[in-house]
Amino acid sequence: MTIREFKMPDVGEGLTEAEILKWYVQPGDTVTDGQVVCEVETAKAAVELPIPFDGVVHALLFEEGTTVDVGQVIISVRTEAGAEAPVQEAAPAAAPAAEEEPAAAARQPVLVGYGVSTASTKRRPRKAAAAPAQNGSAPAAAAAPAAAPAAPAPAAVPAQPAGERPLAKPPVRKLAKDLGIDLAAVVPTGDGGVVTREDVHAAAAAAVAPQAEAPAPVAAPAAAAAPAPAVQAGDSARETRIPVKGVRKVTAQAMVGSAFTAPHVTEFITLDVTRTMKLVQELKADPDLAGLRINPLLLIAKAVLVAIRRNPEVNASWDEAAQEIVLKHYVNLGIAAATPRGLIVPNIKDAHAKTLGELSTALSDLVATARDGKTSPADMQNGTLTITNVGVFGVDTGTPILNPGESAILAVGAIKLQPWVHKGKVKPRQVTTLALSFDHRLIDGELGSRFLADIAAVLEHPRRLVTWS
Repeated sequence: MTIREFKMPDVGEGLTEAEILKWYVQPGDTVTDGQVVCEVETAKAAVELPIPFDGVVHALLFEEGTTVDVGQVIISVRTEAGAEAPVQEAAPAAAPAAEEEPAAAARQPVLVGYGVSTASTKRRPRKAAAAPAQNGSAPAAAAAPAAAPAAPAPAAVPAQPAGERPLAKPPVRKLAKDLGIDLAAVVPTGDGGVVTREDVHAAAAAAVAPQAEAPAPVAAPAAAAAPAPAVQAGDSARETRIPVKGVRKVTAQAMVGSAFTAPHVTEFITLDVTRTMKLVQELKADPDLAGLRINPLLLIAKAVLVAIRRNPEVNASWDEAAQEIVLKHYVNLGIAAATPRGLIVPNIKDAHAKTLGELSTALSDLVATARDGKTSPADMQNGTLTITNVGVFGVDTGTPILNPGESAILAVGAIKLQPWVHKGKVKPRQVTTLALSFDHRLIDGELGSRFLADIAAVLEHPRRLVTWS
């Protein structure tokens, strides 16, 4: 009987960890080569992981919701279906990573758009006493700061003998240093007695909890845990802390970087889109477009592509290292999509070359994939310009922040029936407001204004989709 281990694969692009979203198998289940065993979320997308060999699941080493470093074993499998293995044989954490290197070297990439790292992941050997902790699921105490001082936690304190350096990864050590937390006083809940980010946050929360007349620094671990009931009964009932990770964390970092790197300018235009709305209804009834999703966003996207053709200088990026403007002769049109895991911006590759029907299909596929959480990292790379439709939420307009590396972003407001002067008379018309934010290093006021005016002109008179193409 052989126990084989499947490690979190190398996701590349600077990503070093992933969160396990869902297990599709349980201990005792039979698995085959190529079968998807779990879904994980990296900082860029959610992806499914297929296992590269046959066997019977022996143990799942991490719970759903746990963030795992690349190279860590996440599941162990018995290669002989009929064999029963003792729990201790699941996946000895102290075994050198080099034992799995031949198998790892022969593997093929398992994530879309990623390769397999040739470098081994070496971890400090764990004490044998820590191994049983990996044979089950990860401790639930890491789920939230309020749950950290649970009853079993104090028993784990002796796992760090006096004078021994606590087990923790470099980012966790930096976090503890920034928060002023002594790692030796933190109760570890991680696999094999490793201190996790959640443990540090829990210790920090306990340290700032209301103290009873005694503002003394943290004394002993037992004393630090004492104020915990007061936190649960008081402040924690009024606040909820949500860990920022995965897509949401990367989006936040990207928006901060974009807002304080690219000089943003936003211009607005309010326009009558009654003719475009009529054209949408006519196209829906066109038998040549039967089965396609026809909506205002489709024609807005087409209007943007026509305006880019008339103003090609807007389709560019800024190369900071070379101090050059890079003109793009292709349009990868981004569409901002709100998903349960946060905002993502996949893009339609070579949108400029697509017919109306092809663009409709691409839009439908993009939205469906995003809603299912299956957008691949490749689908979110190399965008040139983005559309965000805030109108679906009933919002009139906004001042959108550029997707990093792109030149402009167009916010489309709600389309509403409003009084409008049409042919000299006030009539009810379908009206909306567009807002264009652009990088002023790439697009000056004149170019930005012409580009936005051309988009509006197409939507006011959609025949220009033909005459300007």
